Amino acid sequence: MTDAPDPLWGLPDPALHAEFYKDVPAKRLVAWVVDTVLILLIALLALPFTAFAAVFVLPLFVAVVGFAYRTVTLARGSATWGMRLVAIEIRNGRGERLDLPSAALHTLLYSLSMAFVLPQVASVVLMLTGARAQGLHDLLLGTAAINRPARF
Repeated sequence: MTDAPDPLWGLPDPALHAEFYKDVPAKRLVAWVVDTVLILLIALLALPFTAFAAVFVLPLFVAVVGFAYRTVTLARGSATWGMRLVAIEIRNGRGERLDLPSAALHTLLYSLSMAFVLPQVASVVLMLTGARAQGLHDLLLGTAAINRPARF
């Protein structure tokens, strides 16, 4: 009997290459705070372009701005600006950077998990206890945040 192939075969093995996952949960927290501040600033700067009508649906407006920000930044470099600041990036199960469809799906699942308390708690617990420090949305998609590899 053979073992089933690992669907995450392209990601660094946490036992052999632990340096790729070192301090990732703490870095994700810092990146999240930076990204949240940036999203709020972008939303405030965009507010006049809605003739201030977005004030009446501000939480929804901020969520839409956040979705666009996360999707575009993940698709353009596999990391949000906050992630780039702390030198981490998201990779798919093959170890590749995210493309636009996978960045949008990652952002959608992230947004859904952030909308409810239990998935948020599950994500934090998984990030703190899992070998690859994956959140719930990462586990569902087979993605992982890793320390950015050195460029040659």
